[in-house]
Amino acid sequence: MDEVFVIVGAGLAAAKAAQALRDEGFAGRVVVIGDEADRPYERPPLSKGYLLGDQERAAVFVHGEDWYGQNSVELRLGSPAVGLDRAARVVELADGSRIGYTKLLLATGSTAKRAPGLSGVHYLRRLEDSDRLRAALETGGPVVIAGAGWIGLEVAAAARTRGCPVTVVEPAPTPLHAVLGPELGGFFADVHRGHGVEFRFGAQLSAVRDGVAVTSDGEEIAATTVVVGIGARPNTELAEKAGLAVDNGVVVDSGLRTEDPYIYAAGDVASVPNALYGKRLRVEHWGNALAGGEAAAKAMVGQDVVYDELPYFFSDQYDVGMEFAGFVAPGSYDRVVRRGEGTEFHAFWLAGDRVVAGMHVNRWDEGIGDVQALIRSRRAVDVSRLGDVSVPLSAH
Repeated sequence: MDEVFVIVGAGLAAAKAAQALRDEGFAGRVVVIGDEADRPYERPPLSKGYLLGDQERAAVFVHGEDWYGQNSVELRLGSPAVGLDRAARVVELADGSRIGYTKLLLATGSTAKRAPGLSGVHYLRRLEDSDRLRAALETGGPVVIAGAGWIGLEVAAAARTRGCPVTVVEPAPTPLHAVLGPELGGFFADVHRGHGVEFRFGAQLSAVRDGVAVTSDGEEIAATTVVVGIGARPNTELAEKAGLAVDNGVVVDSGLRTEDPYIYAAGDVASVPNALYGKRLRVEHWGNALAGGEAAAKAMVGQDVVYDELPYFFSDQYDVGMEFAGFVAPGSYDRVVRRGEGTEFHAFWLAGDRVVAGMHVNRWDEGIGDVQALIRSRRAVDVSRLGDVSVPLSAH
């Protein structure tokens, strides 16, 4: 009997896994199960080019419509997986159908966190969300955004580009406070203020009513459109119901295998040990889905895989393009070294004399590849030379 590899989830990680299975010569049946009606697409355009209207709808899809048929990849869309019988190796779908598997990949992604008590607001996670928000921004009315993370800031940039007045409400003292720390959060605040965005730090949205958004300190802000971007949570429900280990994501080893030898996990939902940082990481960004889906597929066909990708993400806001690599959290670094000025610079997060994360803003001549190489080298650096733009990154 032919082997059947089932992929639960139909996002970027799933699409790249299906592609890699065929590229690696897997000749069995490949089934991709997703709860959305659309075939797999990439999510970054939803808050960038597609939301801005610079990108056509067809450009967001990972593969052309014919690719799946041409590569004998079955798409089971519009009916999510709701149960997993590990003993029988069967996936149960919401429409009542059951699909047996030889091996299974969980690529169920994540879901935007909901703000309790707020109704009539926009979230941005799916293509249909971006369609609705895009139409709302075309009205040109005032926009209030809860959350100054990457989604919040990118939506703010899109709204301002369309001429909408924008106010961002954020409980932390700077944008991106938990991601980049206060050192770089202030830079992004200044970028947005320079384009007319107003911030309300130290506050949250508490209510939305009659064209007004109300903050936790009682301020009322005119709002035709309210967007909530307060983070995401991994879609671990299927794994939990099946009794798989879950700890801020589905627990896997360095080969993306769960405790069940027939089940793997990749993308937003996977909690993966990272030797460089000595801890498990769950990464919600595009690069992880891109690389993780391929790595999982290779592991499923029996290759010896060690998934040790550095966390990576990018963002485009107005004329500011940035890329970040590595991992930082409160207490995980001692200082930040900035190299360059204005809107063209590098920033490096150091623990002792070792670079643990780095970012460039509009420095495409020494881009993220140079930053990644410096992090991976684990070399001790001279801080004064690291901050000197005349010293190439390759010299450290």
